[in-house]
Amino acid sequence: MKKTLIFFIVLLGTLTAFAQDFHGSVFYRKTTGAAEPLPFAQIYILEKSKLIEADENGRFDLKITEKTTLVATYVGYTKDTVTVEPGMTKADFFLSGENDLDESVVTGRQAGISKLKSVKTEVITSAGLCKMACCALAESFENSASVTVGYSDAVTGARQIKLLGLSGTYTQMLDENRPVMRGLANPFGLSFVPGQWLESIQIAKGPSSVINGLEAITGQINMEHRKPTDETPLFVQLYGSLDKMFEANIASALQMNERWSVINMAHVGGTAARMDHNGDGFRDEPENLQLNFTSRWLYYAPNGMQIRFGARYINDRRIGGQMDATKDNFYNLGNGIWGSYIVNKGINPYFKIGVPLNEDNSSNIALVVDLNHHEFDSFFGLKNFRGKQNSAFANLIYQNEFNDYHKVEFGLTAQYDDIDQILDKDSDIGRREGAFSAFGEYTFTLDDRLTFVGGANLEYNTLHRKWLFAPRANVKYSVTDDIIVRALGGRGYRTANIITDNLGVMSTSYRLSIDNNLDLLEDAWTFGANATFYLPFGAEEGNTFLSFDYFHNRFNKQVIVDQELGTASNRYIGFYNLSGLSFTNTYQADFSVDPIERFNITATFRYSDARVSLKNQGLVERPMTSRFKGVLNMQYSTAMSKWIFDVTAQINGPMRLPAPAAEAWGMEESPVYPMFFAQVTRKFKGIDIYAGGENLGNYRQKEAIINPDASYADKFNGFNASCVWGPLMGARVYAGLRFTLWK
Repeated sequence: MKKTLIFFIVLLGTLTAFAQDFHGSVFYRKTTGAAEPLPFAQIYILEKSKLIEADENGRFDLKITEKTTLVATYVGYTKDTVTVEPGMTKADFFLSGENDLDESVVTGRQAGISKLKSVKTEVITSAGLCKMACCALAESFENSASVTVGYSDAVTGARQIKLLGLSGTYTQMLDENRPVMRGLANPFGLSFVPGQWLESIQIAKGPSSVINGLEAITGQINMEHRKPTDETPLFVQLYGSLDKMFEANIASALQMNERWSVINMAHVGGTAARMDHNGDGFRDEPENLQLNFTSRWLYYAPNGMQIRFGARYINDRRIGGQMDATKDNFYNLGNGIWGSYIVNKGINPYFKIGVPLNEDNSSNIALVVDLNHHEFDSFFGLKNFRGKQNSAFANLIYQNEFNDYHKVEFGLTAQYDDIDQILDKDSDIGRREGAFSAFGEYTFTLDDRLTFVGGANLEYNTLHRKWLFAPRANVKYSVTDDIIVRALGGRGYRTANIITDNLGVMSTSYRLSIDNNLDLLEDAWTFGANATFYLPFGAEEGNTFLSFDYFHNRFNKQVIVDQELGTASNRYIGFYNLSGLSFTNTYQADFSVDPIERFNITATFRYSDARVSLKNQGLVERPMTSRFKGVLNMQYSTAMSKWIFDVTAQINGPMRLPAPAAEAWGMEESPVYPMFFAQVTRKFKGIDIYAGGENLGNYRQKEAIINPDASYADKFNGFNASCVWGPLMGARVYAGLRFTLWK
């Protein structure tokens, strides 16, 4: 027995020694020379009956020990097969979308979440987006402990994310690498992106790349939309819940000829009922109606040049506050009713062009232009706020991949914001800001073992009248094929928008006190490390992993919003600059395994220690920041994925309550509470029918508003709807369908 064991060890070592590194890329090509990478394409290893997945650039790597047959597939496209002979190290796959999908193709189950690249990146795929009802981007993170989503207040329905223990305002939001949700669009931006419009969501923790500007402090979240090249002339999704939430999405991708493609998408959704489950006299969620439309065009030239352009229009209206509140505030005030009415309207056109400078596209130049016009008009009881924003963004990028080892990117960026903001009719807090920068980034790759990305961005800001320098670096090292470590560090800057970044302060009766000469520039460093271990068990080889994260964030400059000022009878909210320390330490562990075929279990736990220096208190725990969150997700699919069952359980940790809430509710911190989600999907040819429930334990924050009965009794009476720590709605049961017509 001992000799046999030694023989197999020697044999394994011999095979490993002779294994060759092989890498390939999967492309979609209509005509010769016009190729587009297919993100997350699947590659089937015929001899091993094994399925692997490419990254977001369509690239994959593996070890080859013998003659191997690889079949590349992508839903909606034909397959391509390559036989790898000994000595081959590279091959490209080219898939076509012109043939009918009724042909026999090799398919596999797409993981809901995957981790890629030198930067620690969590990818929520289209399969992951279908695990929840996914009415909007805000509902797309329930299976992730990295991102926490909550309400900014108990009135407006505005959702806010937290990443690395900090507000989502420190996370740069990107729409296919164009900065979005900035300024006036920030409070409701997560609600303006229908989940069914998305192909994937990429969550990169830490400062990440310098190419898209300086505003990524805790991370970047990039959204990839459905593409004009999709082979789906018609997609329809319908959703409805028992509490009268509704949604409809329609998408149509058309390939008009070999060069022109377009996808049009429309959305209508909202809440048509007034609900008050906790009996405080206020709507748990506002009545709202949203209309959303986008058109995205793609032009392929025979020489490989690509032009992408399009526009999106959004119109969102919501009425919140007491049950009898209307959008007529004269009526509300005349009848002693506290009401809120918010209107968001905007249009966002963009243009992108990429030009290859050589035949294999290893050298190219690209220009990205993004324009945005957004209007925000609102009242909150006695407070009023309105704003108008015109923004322009331009990014010129040159890229040269000299060989398999060295790659450089550098370019110029211009950003201009013209934001008019009027608070309570007489306080003008608008600004004009221009930012002009030069950036460079170098990538070194060594034998798929080591990847180093280093970059810097130098920006001149006209509002702050100074130069801002942001260095960033990321490194990934594969200790073995099954052990990968990453480290990163970098600096980020942003300009604070004191009202839209903190919209919850409007849903209080507290006076707003803004320091004279308030410096709006925020400046922070973020460092992090990750270790991922791929484990040798589970039904799917390579799908079992254990991952550990640590991130540290520290502010040099920050705008503090403090609602713990004044006395219990005369509270006010102060806006002032940080004097002291502000930092967070975030720890996270992830585990995923397929114990049997088509059954996946993913468990995640995150702990955050967030501290900030406040006036009259010194260094304290940052209020309204959850200390920990745990997520357990289980998904089982029957053969051919005809039935899919999803169950998610969350445990949400406590957060320190600010003084007004602690005094009113008699507790210094919120309780630990669970959340449960479940969904079942039945797939037919072209039709998915799904039903499920959210917050199935019916847990909710019973007291969400401080002094709800005295909102007009006294200007400083302590009415406060901004201290939301838990779910406001009880159990929600929903059903829906997805219809897909394939070309």
